[in-house]
Amino acid sequence: MILSGVATTLQAGLPELGERMALRIRADVEAYKDESLISLDSLRDSCTANADLILTHLRLGGPPDASSARETGRLRAEQGVPLADTLHAYRIGSQLLWTEILAEARARPEVSDELLLSESTEFWALSGLYAEAVAVAYRETAAELTSQGQARRSALVEAVFTGIVTDRTLWEAARELELPEHGPYAVAAAKAGAPGEEPLTGAETALRQANLPSAWRLLPDEQLALIALPTEAAETTCLRILRRTRARVGFSPCFRSLRDTPQALRFARLALAGLEGTGPGVARFDDDPLAMVVAAAPAEAAHLMEVVLRPVLDLPAAERSRLLRTLEHWFAAAGSAGAAARSLFVHPNTVRYRLRRVEELTGRSLSDPRAAADIGAALLAVRNRGAS
Repeated sequence: MILSGVATTLQAGLPELGERMALRIRADVEAYKDESLISLDSLRDSCTANADLILTHLRLGGPPDASSARETGRLRAEQGVPLADTLHAYRIGSQLLWTEILAEARARPEVSDELLLSESTEFWALSGLYAEAVAVAYRETAAELTSQGQARRSALVEAVFTGIVTDRTLWEAARELELPEHGPYAVAAAKAGAPGEEPLTGAETALRQANLPSAWRLLPDEQLALIALPTEAAETTCLRILRRTRARVGFSPCFRSLRDTPQALRFARLALAGLEGTGPGVARFDDDPLAMVVAAAPAEAAHLMEVVLRPVLDLPAAERSRLLRTLEHWFAAAGSAGAAARSLFVHPNTVRYRLRRVEELTGRSLSDPRAAADIGAALLAVRNRGAS
């Protein structure tokens, strides 16, 4: 090899050469200035190994050995050094090495400029090959680390939702999930249209842009989110983002400690179960707690429906539907027959007649708060069962 003697001389001074390469890279590349990210010893070892790799090839020839380059790519990915900075550092090291080769070669009369020009082509081709090896190893390692991180994060989110994280490790969970150590938090549960579907597509990014940290779990039939609400306006912003997804979402009451996440998830699921209709919407548990309680106890609600409204449910379909619909509008209008009539497009006396008919059939007076509460709860059970 033409540069065999040059390579031999430079390899004899590798420790000092590696030191100078490391110091040059640290001075010129921003990411390498952070000692906590990459130590000078690590950088020096890497520079020395990669310079030795190229010099050995120039001295002995043979197939290129990219092992040190691959190790550099793997190590920088594990250290979190950006790939662009890693490749920039590699180019700086290669340039410094070529400068050293030129200086040593020009001190040797047997090495002409024509020979140097020929060798420069081989040197930079070799440097490019090794730089590609750095990049490939970096990307492979980064993908593996991402996969491992996602798996760990998913398992940790599951542990928080199921309550198997101990109080001692709650702060660790918050840190790893990038959530504040203390609330308020809330849980959202969204119905999936198909197994594995993400009904809240785009919500995580939108929440992050709104400075609302969140942790997510995708199940076969639903998507769950644990959301931090650090400001007074945070809940309003969060609900607006969730509504934009056009999904069916249940939203829990706010809570202060991650240990209460399993209970909040139950509330969110109850809110989702109590969401009216079949179209998109967001139901807050706190907006209609009675509906949530009815949804939480389907067997008891069904019994209440039988005890309170069975005479109405036994009517012919048309009359049953009229009476139940009138009750719905009357409760929605806070007991105003006039307002209910307007929403039903009928005369107020028609509403009053139908309400009296309900009272006669059930034996309960809607002017009695307890009786009205019974009828209202039974009506919610009817809606949940789809019996109207």
